[in-house]
Amino acid sequence: MPEISRKQALGAASAAYVTWGFLPPFLASLKPAGPLEILAHRIVWSFLLVLVLLFALRGGWAWLRTSVFTRAALPSLVAAAGLIGANWLIYIWAVNNGHVVEASLGYFINPLVIVLAGVVLFGERMGLGARIGGGITLAGVIVISAASWQGLWVSLSLAVSFALYGVVKKRSSLTALQGLLVESAFLLPLALPYLLWLGPSGQFGHAPGLTVLLVLAGAVTAVPLWCFAVAAPRLPFGVLGILQYVSPTIQFLLGITLFGEQVTPTYWVGLVAVWIGSVIYLTLTIRAHQPPPATEPV
Repeated sequence: MPEISRKQALGAASAAYVTWGFLPPFLASLKPAGPLEILAHRIVWSFLLVLVLLFALRGGWAWLRTSVFTRAALPSLVAAAGLIGANWLIYIWAVNNGHVVEASLGYFINPLVIVLAGVVLFGERMGLGARIGGGITLAGVIVISAASWQGLWVSLSLAVSFALYGVVKKRSSLTALQGLLVESAFLLPLALPYLLWLGPSGQFGHAPGLTVLLVLAGAVTAVPLWCFAVAAPRLPFGVLGILQYVSPTIQFLLGITLFGEQVTPTYWVGLVAVWIGSVIYLTLTIRAHQPPPATEPV
């Protein structure tokens, strides 16, 4: 494959995060299909698309033996499949049940949950940015929970499930496409029989437009992930950190505009605290990862 420039990598990463940000309108367009049916189609069609892509790339299949079907790797990959499947299902349900704002909050909180998981599970040290930003974000979550418990479970479930997904994938040597193929393959024995069981009572094949959109769910899953996998190794930490907040910001704005969701004054106070905590975390963490300035030779 040709070498990717920094500018192309930035474009690929931006495309991935913007696509994820605009995912709610796409998922909403899949009604009247229910969350389980949408999830099943997402699994089946993403599996087929990634399988075709990996054949086209001609990278070989030895990685299945060395990085998947081993005693050390297999349990983690099965767990990863379960976690990402649960994350997708909760997100689809949230979008189609008026909780887009709560879903966006989950992905604002997620980076700090990942930091906490690193401290608890891997003994990592929490930096200054994580301590200050995390404390302010936690205060915001407490304010939101005091105002409304009804949707908070969506935010916390998305944040925790995706953080745990990152934890179990931490030692995986698979690329993004390989990982998506394996995870989809593990979920396929649940998704495909479910779609066959739905048969005529499902939405597939009833309306041409909806049928095409259900098939496109595979591309909407796989393509942005591929863009991110191409871009991430070629971009500085700070750029990725900033782009990380593009998706939930778009989702939040869509929630209060396109989807007409109401945000109470107390919820706004909590959200502002979460945003401030996220900015502090991001700013201080980026500074901590900047290389020291080069010195002139004496």
